Amino acid sequence: MESPETPLWTPSRERVADSNMVAFMRVAEETYGLALPDYDALWRWSVEQPEQFWSTIWDFCGVIAQDRGAVVLADADKMPGARFFPDARLSFAQNLLRRRDGAPALIFRGEDKVARELSWDELYDSVSRMAQAMRGMGLQEGDRVAAYMPNMPETVIAMLAANSIGAIFSSASPDFGVQGVVDRFGQIEPRLLILADGYYYGGKTVACLDKLGEILDRMPTIETAVVVPYVNKDGALPERAVTLEAFVEPYAPREIDFAQLPFNHPLYIMFSSGTTGVPKCIVHGQGGTLLQHLKEQQLNGDIRPGDRVFWFTTCGWMMWNWLVSALASEATLLLYDGSPFHPDGNTLFDYADAAGMTFFGTSAKFIDACNKAGIEPMRTHDLSSVRVLGSTGSPLVAESFDYVYRSIKTDIHLSSISGGTDLLSCFVLSSPLLPVWRGEIQCAGLGMAVAILDDDREPVPDGEKGELVCLKPFPSMPLGFWNDPGDAKYRAAYFDKFPGIWCHGDFIARTPHGGYVIYGRSDATLNAGGVRIGTAEIYRQVEQIDEVVESLVIGQDWDNDTRIVLFVRLREGVELTEALEKRIKVQIRSNTTPRHVPSRILQVTDIPRTKSGKIVELAVREVVHGRPVKNMEALANPEALEEFRARAELAL
Repeated sequence: MESPETPLWTPSRERVADSNMVAFMRVAEETYGLALPDYDALWRWSVEQPEQFWSTIWDFCGVIAQDRGAVVLADADKMPGARFFPDARLSFAQNLLRRRDGAPALIFRGEDKVARELSWDELYDSVSRMAQAMRGMGLQEGDRVAAYMPNMPETVIAMLAANSIGAIFSSASPDFGVQGVVDRFGQIEPRLLILADGYYYGGKTVACLDKLGEILDRMPTIETAVVVPYVNKDGALPERAVTLEAFVEPYAPREIDFAQLPFNHPLYIMFSSGTTGVPKCIVHGQGGTLLQHLKEQQLNGDIRPGDRVFWFTTCGWMMWNWLVSALASEATLLLYDGSPFHPDGNTLFDYADAAGMTFFGTSAKFIDACNKAGIEPMRTHDLSSVRVLGSTGSPLVAESFDYVYRSIKTDIHLSSISGGTDLLSCFVLSSPLLPVWRGEIQCAGLGMAVAILDDDREPVPDGEKGELVCLKPFPSMPLGFWNDPGDAKYRAAYFDKFPGIWCHGDFIARTPHGGYVIYGRSDATLNAGGVRIGTAEIYRQVEQIDEVVESLVIGQDWDNDTRIVLFVRLREGVELTEALEKRIKVQIRSNTTPRHVPSRILQVTDIPRTKSGKIVELAVREVVHGRPVKNMEALANPEALEEFRARAELAL
């Protein structure tokens, strides 16, 4: 494991002293008579004294509640089964709508076609009208509201309105086909569907209304479909569908009667993005989501009132839910829908300068693509407002760290984070108190008892790889899976391997600096000759080869063992020659071990990925072995799988 002598970035003393995290540490010290000299001490206290920690988060972040209750954590020894703030009653939406003035709450860009702003007052009034319309159609606590929407203001409005009356919100991006929509929303039986008339991507207009009739036919529980004008496509609406204007027209803005609901009242139903079957419906509670996001955003992200927070995401990825919570810190949300490379790769950096972005969140894949495209914002943009660059979705390789500090900005906090839809938050992430080391996630999350175990449930030493686990309960654990009697699927997903311990499914190591490196998903880990190899170790080497745009690696069952097969997508016009294949193998062997070297390297024209941008090693593995892929609708480009099927080279 690399250990460079100097960090890539170190926060200034002034920046550390001015951080929300240091202010929080002082509060905790004064309240409990503690000495918290550094992040490690703060983390240890947060996991050893969870009642003290989470109640301090509640107070420091100013949670608005009708009643907090006297109990912070009940049944702490149960995992799952522990309950945080079991007597509290609050409204998630009320916490996000705490600010009322004429400053911008939402700034929206739909590629180069649409630009809009909503003030805090306008956002509140829009939520008020939508909530009244929901109540007017008879929606009640526990009913489901589904949004088949772009990342635009009306999606935020619909979510806040749903929670304000106690309904449960679920969303999917509009690039899903009808089957993908039915696979998700059909399981949760929504009464209300909200969808846009279309969306823009790559400069093209994509209509959505042509899918609505079939969606309504296949989901009879939908009583009303509300159509939001975006691309302004004309067309007759099917029965049960109304325009947004008609839906809210009878209602004038008024004070919102926020339903005061239990801490664990369901807020969101999220969907797993895998291809191993119909998506899992993961239910998240409002209180745990709020506390986790306030903690991560205000302490780890140092977000404060007036900041302008952006994450490049669709409504089908959990980072949309994470982003929206920044309203609770009185930050302005910067929303973007469309291609980040339209008309070119400078689009999001243009947006950052134009909007005064302070927190720029994106995917590791976007950063890698900018690097390969030779984009150099440091030469072409100001970016003086941007303090933090966030990255998630897949491991951020060391070379992307180099690119950020070489070509984007030198004085920036590069915040590589990792968690998942499962917890709607992070296990490992960043700290404004710590330096950034090349290729490393900075630290474990506060209140998250992160550990690394081997298959015998024993801790592994620093520098060695193992399973990422969490030893103690945390507030944003799922309430369960939707329609999962006895929590059988929920327990199987996270607690079967190590009973009483959350096993996350990431292959990870802790570094000498106290940071973390993720080597891929445990279920995609290669086991060649009995040695476990993380797929990210191979990707990191292969994608340093200039001719390689991206790659995917699997283990193929072969001769009573597993052999490594590497698929590469090359730059346009480049062919996989013997010389290039040799260079790839030398690159891997020289920087890893001989066991990492693939037995076969094959060229493909596309790499299949989910709609949230994650490559799908498991689906390719199934295709290579002639087995069916169960959830093709989860893929953005399912046709790409055909290139992997019945390859003659893999029969040799």
